[in-house]
Amino acid sequence: MTKPGTARISISLPPDLLREFDSAIKQMGLDRSKAIQQAMRNFISEYRWEHSPTAFTVGTITLIYHHDVRGLESELTDIQHQYPDLITSSTHVHLDAVHCLLVIVVKGQAKAMQSLASKLKGLRGIKQLKLTGLAGSISAPTEHIH
Repeated sequence: MTKPGTARISISLPPDLLREFDSAIKQMGLDRSKAIQQAMRNFISEYRWEHSPTAFTVGTITLIYHHDVRGLESELTDIQHQYPDLITSSTHVHLDAVHCLLVIVVKGQAKAMQSLASKLKGLRGIKQLKLTGLAGSISAPTEHIH
């Protein structure tokens, strides 16, 4: 018998895919139901991120850069100041003698996040940049909270 608020489904999978899935979730300490729920939420979030650019979302822009490139840190700061309503916080980590990691936490419209990431990606000295958005987990605020 199913619990109130839950639904049972049946799916067909190739045996190799199921074995690989079961192996992965066992290592993660998840059962099939929890793992499939997590995968479905990620799938829906990714779909909303790609197909609803004006929807409210949260995410991170993570980048690795070469800190010895003249003017780069100033440019990174200047660009971040252009998005005060989008950027919630940022963290700077020294990785080694010449590389730094910058994680920028963002909240707002996906298209604004993509615009910010695009500006940062184009800077000389950026080694790697990844934009990650999580749509649909929370609703847009009704008022701006500081």
